[in-house]
Amino acid sequence: MKADVRGTVLKRERARDAVLELIESRSPGDAIPSERALCALLAVSRPTVRAAVDELVAAGLLVRQHGRGMFVAPEKITQELVSADLALSVPQAAGAWSSRLLEFTTLQAGARVGRKLRMSPAEEVVYVARLRLVDGAPMAIEHLHIRAALVPGLSAQELEDGDLYEHLRHTHGVHVREAVQAIEPTVVTRAEAQLLEVPELSPALLFERLTSDTGGVPVEYVHSLYRGDRYRIVSRLALGPAAAAGEAGAGPVREGHHPGIPPGDFAHGDPITSSTRGDIQA
Repeated sequence: MKADVRGTVLKRERARDAVLELIESRSPGDAIPSERALCALLAVSRPTVRAAVDELVAAGLLVRQHGRGMFVAPEKITQELVSADLALSVPQAAGAWSSRLLEFTTLQAGARVGRKLRMSPAEEVVYVARLRLVDGAPMAIEHLHIRAALVPGLSAQELEDGDLYEHLRHTHGVHVREAVQAIEPTVVTRAEAQLLEVPELSPALLFERLTSDTGGVPVEYVHSLYRGDRYRIVSRLALGPAAAAGEAGAGPVREGHHPGIPPGDFAHGDPITSSTRGDIQA
């Protein structure tokens, strides 16, 4: 890499860190200096400042308002899938969570959903499409497929109000125990963009989840689209005691390394355990 290229990258990183410090020292909604003022403050060029600011806007930390300037983005709130007592529950997060039903019907599972839920394609599922909102702002589009036989009388109110898993437990006697979830990046279509109030082809996170009851029977298959500018994944990694690998029921420690952690200290040491949560900007 040429020296001048390295210098440009370093200047942009330093500018980004300096603006990030300004953001962290202010409250959500507070203004930050204009790009012109930042150039003078940081002694860097306008393109360098703009590149750093663009990165922070894309990361959801800054908001540009035409004709008004730049402001600190709304604060992040935390949402966890699994609570401390390991009972699967919808996260209790800051902000007012609500749902708006887009579609609610009963139909045949079909081949793909039938495979997911381990049921005949001809058996019925309750299909629900709903828009999830935080403080009235659209956050995600959820597509739920629930075994119809498990939830006779499932109502629209249950799908719009409160914790769905609590409704399943208390109203329908369905006790969910485990969820396997996959996450991958994607972009939104024109129709999805309109619902989420973002530009077409904006980045998003696609969640695919299969939830099972205490007997291991699949209850629910869900795929959800979360706004990429308002949602991030945070993983907590802990180095467990070496003895844990030898405990009854513990599986063998696989060779290799976890994504994002370079081989080294963890590669041949104690097992790593992780829990994942999502941070959402309200």
